[in-house]
Amino acid sequence: MAALLARAFDSDLWWSFRRSPVTVASAVVALVCILGATFAPLLAPHDPFDLASLNLGDAFKPPAWSGEGEALYPLGTDDQGRDVLSAIMYGARISLLVGVSSVLFATLLGVALGLLAGYLGGTLDSLLMRIADIQLTFPPILIALLVDGVVRASLPPEVHDRIALLVVIVAIGISNWPQYARTVRGSTLVERNKEYVLAARVIGISQVRIMLTHVLPNVVGPVLVIATLGLSNAIITEATLSFLGVGVPPTEPSLGTLIRVGNDFLFSGEWWITIFPGIALIAMVLSVNLLGDWLRDALNPRLR
Repeated sequence: MAALLARAFDSDLWWSFRRSPVTVASAVVALVCILGATFAPLLAPHDPFDLASLNLGDAFKPPAWSGEGEALYPLGTDDQGRDVLSAIMYGARISLLVGVSSVLFATLLGVALGLLAGYLGGTLDSLLMRIADIQLTFPPILIALLVDGVVRASLPPEVHDRIALLVVIVAIGISNWPQYARTVRGSTLVERNKEYVLAARVIGISQVRIMLTHVLPNVVGPVLVIATLGLSNAIITEATLSFLGVGVPPTEPSLGTLIRVGNDFLFSGEWWITIFPGIALIAMVLSVNLLGDWLRDALNPRLR
C-alpha cells in the first residue's frame, strides 16, 4: 500500500494536480460538498425532515448574521421552519446520488454498446450509431422528461412515488449514453485492428474475452474524462427536473427542489431560502467541471 501511494505521489498526474491552484481549490470545494452530503446525518445541525422537530414559529428566520437571525439557524429557515443549512446538506445527498448513479448507468450502457458497435461492426454498428445520432438531436432534458412522463402514465401514482428516484436515475442515464458509446466505438475501431487483437484471434481467444480483457482496458481512458464532466451535467439535469416538479418526490428533496420552493418566496424578501441552495449547486457543479477540465488536459499527452 505504501509503495502504491509513493508511486501515485511521484506520478505526472499528481505533479500536474499540485501545480494548478485552481484544480486544488476545486478539489477542496468538491471534497467539502461530498463529505458534507455523505455525512449529513452526523454533521447537519438539525434533521430537516423530522416532522416532530419542526416548529412553524421558527419559519422565515433570516440568516444568523442579520438582526433578526438566530445562531441556531446559521443560514436561516424556510417556510416550514426547517434549517436551510441542514436542508442543503441533505438535499446535496440526493443530488449527488442521482448524479453519480445516472453517470454510472450511462457509462455502463454507453461503453457496452460502443464496444459492441466498434468491434463487431456491420449492421449492428450502423443501427446503434443511427439511434445515437437521432437521440443527440434532442436535448437531454427533453429525453429525461419523456422517459419520466411515460413512466408516470404507465404506473399508478403510489407506485411511481416509491420508485421516483430510480426513474430519475434511469431517465438521466438514458439521455446521456450516446456520447459514451460514440467515444468508445471510435477508440474500438482503432484498437480492433492492432497486432495484439489479431494475435488473440489467432490463438483462439473468444470475441467476448478479447473485447473485455484486451480492447476495453485500452478504450476507457477518454470515458473517465467524459464521466467526470458528465457528472456535473447530470446534477444540473436532476436539479432542472426537480425545479420543474418532475424529479425526486417532495419527501426526498434535492437542491433543485429546495430552489423551487424558495423561488416562491424570493420576491417577498425571504431570499435566503433559494439563494443558498443555488450557491451550493453552483459550487458543486463548478468544482466538478474544473476537475474534469484538468483531468482532460492531464491525460492528453499532446498538452504536456
